[in-house]
Amino acid sequence: MKLADVEERMQKSVEATQHDFNSIRTGRANAALLDRVMVDYYGTETPLRSLANVSTPDATTILIQPYDRSTLASIEKAIQLSDLGLTPNNDGSSVRLNIPPLTTERRKELVKTAAKIAEGGKVAIRNIRRDAIDHIKKAGKAGELTEDEVKDLQEKVQKLTDKYIGKIDALLAEKEKDIMTV
Repeated sequence: MKLADVEERMQKSVEATQHDFNSIRTGRANAALLDRVMVDYYGTETPLRSLANVSTPDATTILIQPYDRSTLASIEKAIQLSDLGLTPNNDGSSVRLNIPPLTTERRKELVKTAAKIAEGGKVAIRNIRRDAIDHIKKAGKAGELTEDEVKDLQEKVQKLTDKYIGKIDALLAEKEKDIMTV
């Protein structure tokens, strides 16, 4: 296992965490909120984005225009069942989601959710570190690496781990600031 591979895997964990952060709503309309919404489309769970055009006409509204109007009821139901806490308004040809201003209590809940997502990202990075260090130790025991090389590689992996955990912490701080901004 090369350090470049370890770094790439850690970067992917950071990107996945960033993607998960995008699905947490702030006080503004954001089409990424609906990324995790799955719609029952003829018995198959289908991402909402595959069934409809999602746009944000203004800062407090998300407009969902299905490609097939027969999916309106399914889309509406999927949004109601999601953990977004939004009520869809079906006007017969599209669904509108009005994003209400967040209460302080709800903001604090969202910050906790963001912290859980960040912790999940950190755990993923630590798992990558553990795998890499195990791989390095095995190579050392097999005689492929000297003790000094093993120690050096372990230190490099730890530095990468610290770097990427720092990135997740920075993303979390940014998201918390975004959530708490009224």
